[in-house]
Amino acid sequence: MERSTLIILAVVCIVIFIAPLVMFSGHGEDDGYFGGADDAAGEAVESTGFEPWFSSIWEPPSGEIESLLFALQAAIGAIIIGYFFGYWRGQGKDE
Repeated sequence: MERSTLIILAVVCIVIFIAPLVMFSGHGEDDGYFGGADDAAGEAVESTGFEPWFSSIWEPPSGEIESLLFALQAAIGAIIIGYFFGYWRGQGKDE
């Protein structure tokens, strides 16, 4: 690629990265920004008056532990997927 093309792509990437930070500066989850689909679905279910018929077996003691478990789950999944893609890719190589 030409140098000018790379510079243009770099500028576009920087703009795409910074634009949401500038547009939503000072806004947070309390204002309804950056809330996930899980939050919206939970609020929709709660608004109907539905009561769950079971409770969790174990609740993580804090949000940090919950985030740690989620990240660990994602890492294990990435390792498994990466292993199989690497194995699949290695099968196509001649020795």
